[in-house]
Amino acid sequence: MLPLIGILIVVAGFALRLNALLVVTLAGLATGLASGQSLPEVIALFGKAFVESRYIAIVWLALPVIGMAERAGLREHAATAISSIKAATTGRVMLVYLALRQATSALGLVSLGGHAQMVRPLVAPMAEAAAEQQGTDTANVRVRDRIRAMAASADNVGLFFGEDVFVAIGSILLIRGFLEQNGIVVEPLQLARWAIPTALVAFAVHGARLLWFDRSLAADRNTGTAERES
Repeated sequence: MLPLIGILIVVAGFALRLNALLVVTLAGLATGLASGQSLPEVIALFGKAFVESRYIAIVWLALPVIGMAERAGLREHAATAISSIKAATTGRVMLVYLALRQATSALGLVSLGGHAQMVRPLVAPMAEAAAEQQGTDTANVRVRDRIRAMAASADNVGLFFGEDVFVAIGSILLIRGFLEQNGIVVEPLQLARWAIPTALVAFAVHGARLLWFDRSLAADRNTGTAERES
């Protein structure tokens, strides 16, 4: 049980809001040492993992581009564009993004969206602008955080349930490997096909939550109006 000390370090570190990279590194070192490996062996494993997964760092190359686009007014232009659409509401904006995110993920294009690439610079500002157009006070921190959280949830749900429809994705291969270890042999195409009903249900459920969110914002507006009038 001693190698599980890494889990305790992660939990404690995140609870204390320490630097995430430092916490994970310490957890890895502690787990390796508790498993009976020497410090050089643990460091060698860190290096091997980095080399084998170095392609993951490519996504960081997009962050400077996103930062430059935001500095040039990307968020403001996105908000202005959505404000000109009278039928746009916060829930509808996020529902459209949920549909696009799930559809592209089902085709294997999982990198087209994401919190850093899409939600923060585009989806959240558009959702906030739609809320302002409906009369919601987005200067209220609680309201603004709720809108941003729902925008992030649209990305999470769309990706999580959409990617399993694509046959050549890591999650499908993981499920197939787990089932084979337990004596159940299935083809990736079968798993992908049976992921479609789940994806449709997830879209319907979360889509309803997004549209219900519009009603929640409207109720907050009415409550605020009644309080000011009284």
